Amino acid sequence: MGFTGFPDEAFVFYEGLEADNSKTYFTRHKALYDEAVRAPMLALVEELGPEFGEAHLFRPYRDVRFAKDKTPYKTHQGAFVDLMPAIGLYVEISAAGLFVAGGIYSQAADQLARYRAAVAEPLSGKPLETVVETLRAGGYEVAGDRLKTRPRDYPADHPRIDLLRHKSLYAGRRHDPEPWVHTPEVLERVRRSWRDFAPLVDWLRTHVRATDLPRR
Repeated sequence: MGFTGFPDEAFVFYEGLEADNSKTYFTRHKALYDEAVRAPMLALVEELGPEFGEAHLFRPYRDVRFAKDKTPYKTHQGAFVDLMPAIGLYVEISAAGLFVAGGIYSQAADQLARYRAAVAEPLSGKPLETVVETLRAGGYEVAGDRLKTRPRDYPADHPRIDLLRHKSLYAGRRHDPEPWVHTPEVLERVRRSWRDFAPLVDWLRTHVRATDLPRR
């Protein structure tokens, strides 16, 4: 069956998980997770696949080995099209609604060095600046992990100092769980956003390039 939307039960499931993030709750509602969350997400990314590539669905379990927060389950379901290690397209549902994003989510030291060199160089940095401005004008948030101060070896008055401070860079948009989220309109909205993210993703793939980063 094709994608028909995320049922209301998907959001009810995550509301319950946020209130009771326990093995007891998840086990009791595992069938609901499979039917209302996982199955629709698989159907969604399957329909997007021919244009954007195969997506990986993240496991619902958190890695708590080194975390202060020991709750065992993620309170969202995400899927990622890994175009290069850590560079790609993302979609997520949670109790808060739908989130779509695209960009780079972590960088090894060599990637970060190439990213900053490309941002600093006018020939490559100015086009990225234009891409970011266009995304913001289109209603997208441009975010990512950033340094609080300037990166070493770059002046504080560099014209693209804000972009140079980024250690990761992605654009995204959050949608409340409005009635259209329960319909096939989700497919078109995600498709449209992922197309909008293409210039950012293409810039990153060209200037940052792949390295041996572990997949998320």
